[in-house]
Amino acid sequence: VGNRIKVAAIQMNCLMTGKEDNLKLAADLIERAGQAGAKIIVLPELFSTAYRVEERDYALSEPIPGPTTDWMQSWCKKYDAYLMGAIIERGDVDGVLYDTAVLVGPQGVIGKYRKIFLWGPEALRFSRGTEYPVFDLGFAKVGMQICYEVGFPEGARFLGLQGADILLYTAAFGLKRVYAWDIATRARALENGAFLIAADRSGIEKGETDFAAKSRIVDPQGTVLAEAQEDNDVIVSEIDLGQIAPQRMGLPYLRDYNRTLIARQFAK
Repeated sequence: VGNRIKVAAIQMNCLMTGKEDNLKLAADLIERAGQAGAKIIVLPELFSTAYRVEERDYALSEPIPGPTTDWMQSWCKKYDAYLMGAIIERGDVDGVLYDTAVLVGPQGVIGKYRKIFLWGPEALRFSRGTEYPVFDLGFAKVGMQICYEVGFPEGARFLGLQGADILLYTAAFGLKRVYAWDIATRARALENGAFLIAADRSGIEKGETDFAAKSRIVDPQGTVLAEAQEDNDVIVSEIDLGQIAPQRMGLPYLRDYNRTLIARQFAK
């Protein structure tokens, strides 16, 4: 086994009828991933509430840790695995909400990442995060990004420079821009010599928001190892973390990244 682990992405056609129904749907899919031996399982963006719930954002929001992360922890305990997905987080300041990716393990919440680059109307719904944390699971370091951010190489690069072996993307990415999803998921993995697990939404909400689906697992060379085919689907791949170091030596983007020069450019 050595450096080999199984990872999973869950694709969901979420329901507009509330958390209980979505968690029931997610449970069935997590069960499939857990029984297949996945150690890292990624869920879509706002998986517990659906995405187009802007008029109910505050009512559906919750703190982290909170009820949904407790629910996630119970599954992590059952399968000795790690779960990641984004929920509507109620911040410490009253009325401030975030689109937040949370990483949960058997021991509880390991960390969170608040979405920084908000898509269109999301800027009216959520505040922006300010940090790019990386979390060490012992067998691998992981970093988190959300949906639209797959098109911002800087976020993934900041995570790669901090040693992230696996980039986790939780998404509700639109079908109209599926061409961007296809290229960007592969590019972010390749640029950073990292594995990438991207869980996207499927289906249509409010008759107008059509999701791209195409949840996928990508290797450090940008090869798609698995891609979801169904509305509610689970993809599992065994990945070899031993591929990361040779890839980063063979294509040394991270080594040759001139941080001083880049910082100077950003400062202008």
